[in-house]
Amino acid sequence: MMRFVPLFLVCILFPAIQATHLTKCEVYRAVEDMDGYEGISALEWTCVIFHSSGYDTQAKVNNKGGTEYGLFQISNKHWCKSSEVPESENICDIPCDNLLDDDLTDDKMCAKKILAIKGIDYWLAHKPMCSEKLEQWSCKKL
Repeated sequence: MMRFVPLFLVCILFPAIQATHLTKCEVYRAVEDMDGYEGISALEWTCVIFHSSGYDTQAKVNNKGGTEYGLFQISNKHWCKSSEVPESENICDIPCDNLLDDDLTDDKMCAKKILAIKGIDYWLAHKPMCSEKLEQWSCKKL
């Protein structure tokens, strides 16, 4: 019986270790401090992140010769540095792999930089899916 205890503990702890999919409310709370930055609300960010990465902090998607990383799907062509695209401008001055962890500090910093330079239309989901009827993305208690 004792030899099954370590296996049981691994099975219980493995999902906690792999906490890559956040809930809508976890994302909303994480981006609340970005509310109003460049005129974009936390509700819009929550929606954009859902449509970009499905709230997966480890989302990595190949797209037109580059790769997009993390919750905000930040491209290695211009914004972060990866071995895949060594000539990247690395405007956010960050290794792309840093965008795949659960610490969203650097992700939000880079997203703000992108927003200031490119605007919200960098995230293609914003205009068609996240510019109206945003109450569904709220986690505030009424």
